Amino acid sequence: MPDMSASASLAMTHLVTFAKEVDEDKVTPGVLGFIVFAAMALAVWALMKSMSKHMGKVDFKESPDEAPGKETADGPSGKASPAKG
Repeated sequence: MPDMSASASLAMTHLVTFAKEVDEDKVTPGVLGFIVFAAMALAVWALMKSMSKHMGKVDFKESPDEAPGKETADGPSGKASPAKG
């Protein structure tokens, strides 16, 4: 198996020299940063539009309760009774 430390040190040498060439005052996110930000903004907009459409379909009106004293098929407490047998 080849020695990886030589290639790692060579890569670090190239990165260190590249870092010295970059002016710290002129570093910007660039076009890729803008594209990522715009894609995330479009995704949030699409999710909000979808949520708004789904929330419009929700019916918040409660149905009236059944008359008191009337037992349902589940029993008087409204809970399902355990199966017998």
